[in-house]
Amino acid sequence: MLASVRSAAVLGIDAYDVTVEVDVASGLPQWTIVGLAASAVRESRERVGAALANAGFAIPSRRITVNLAPADVRKEGTAFDLPIALGVLVGTNQLPLAAIEGLAALGELGLDGAIRPVRGVLSVARRLARGGLRVRALVLPRGNVPEAALVSGLPLSAPATLAELASELRTNSLTISAEGKALVESERDPVDLSDVVGQHAARRALEIAAAGGHPLLMVGAPGTGKTMLARRLPTILPPLSEPEALDVVAIHSVAGLVEPGVVPSSTRPFRAPHHSLSAAALIGGGSTPRPGEVSLAHHGVLFLDELQEIPRNVLDALRQPLEEGRVIIARAACAVVFPAQFTLVGAMNPCPCGKSGMPGYLCRCSTLDLERHRSRISGPLADRLDLSVQVPPVDLRLLGLAPPAERSAAVRARVALARARQYVRFARLRTVTLNAHVAGRWLDSHTAIDVKARTLLSTAATRLDLSARGYHRALKVARTIADLDGDDAVLAHHVGEALQFRIVDRLPAAAPDG
Repeated sequence: MLASVRSAAVLGIDAYDVTVEVDVASGLPQWTIVGLAASAVRESRERVGAALANAGFAIPSRRITVNLAPADVRKEGTAFDLPIALGVLVGTNQLPLAAIEGLAALGELGLDGAIRPVRGVLSVARRLARGGLRVRALVLPRGNVPEAALVSGLPLSAPATLAELASELRTNSLTISAEGKALVESERDPVDLSDVVGQHAARRALEIAAAGGHPLLMVGAPGTGKTMLARRLPTILPPLSEPEALDVVAIHSVAGLVEPGVVPSSTRPFRAPHHSLSAAALIGGGSTPRPGEVSLAHHGVLFLDELQEIPRNVLDALRQPLEEGRVIIARAACAVVFPAQFTLVGAMNPCPCGKSGMPGYLCRCSTLDLERHRSRISGPLADRLDLSVQVPPVDLRLLGLAPPAERSAAVRARVALARARQYVRFARLRTVTLNAHVAGRWLDSHTAIDVKARTLLSTAATRLDLSARGYHRALKVARTIADLDGDDAVLAHHVGEALQFRIVDRLPAAAPDG
């Protein structure tokens, strides 16, 4: 007998329909799985067989053929265990064919018949909710219900075991819930921008980066507060909107980072990988591409500490996502697109010894050492860094005597207002919400620029030898500063402040030898 069960699989962060066809025919006992099944899918023969036996079902000595359609797309993961098991039960007349009509199913089976969580469920739920075929219910593991419930209007059923599911299907009493769930509100972060003493220029750069999504480079000696500042950037960012949060949860679900049974929160992601990471870990990759750190930081912050220790070829891989807000990973069989609109914050020492600029210390780095240190960041990457700021040492006498600094909540309110102005400005652009992500020519022609401001920008571009990209990126920063000030037009002082942060070469000159 032939049975057909609807399911889905994930490619990148998008899901596509998969039909699991199970044919049970006379012949020598044999299980065959076709349809470009990867090893984890082929191993489902053992998992499904043991689960059926331990759940009290009969496994007749028949020839069982499983086809995963479309057969020309490679299938990965363990989510096909449950639809295969349902197909076998229907094919062996242990479940009526009508019981699975209109159902979609996915889930991994334990050897005892338990239904276990899988990756990418939110992408599947979004696909089924907007698909053309009507779905009576999506049968999925209980641990995946919180993320699937973020998609409103999709009926869900989450039995604990295969035996429980079969019993409900036989009696036509499938437990279905169509109630959507909201994201959990972000908890108050234990850190606050008011913890930072001094560093007024760095705090201002942090605020501009948060308001416009601009890449920021902080250069300073060890212990000056670069990491402290970067970890407080999420505290001045507004909470995720619902569409942004769904995108973030979908990416983290595909990567297996969503905790089963826990309702995702609206907290913006903050990723701080170790400087020994590879290009594949940063950008994403693998035979079946998985998202990298730039995608896991989508709509959030990517902090790269010890920037000078990261291999140059790895850093240069940031150029495409910084420019386009996405990553395209090409393989022989397919090309996968991952979103990557993040705020980059880099931190590095001013020289190899880290003593340059520290009072009471003498930097003895040679000219060759400094040149090697400078070359860690290539010119094309440096040209994409909108903001660059020196983080000098703080006078230790001020640590206990300095008046309380401005709290994150006050800065976050200004950032939210600036971002609201940008959302209105870019309402007609589907993929752009922040100044850092818009095309320079579009912004140049669609925003008001004072005559003095344009003259200052053109003069500075000539004297500083800015590229066309550098010119437009300085304009983007100036537009963000104007948004923070609540001005409709970019004025001269906005451009002046943007150019102060545009000087990428913040590293010291080589000390004379001898």
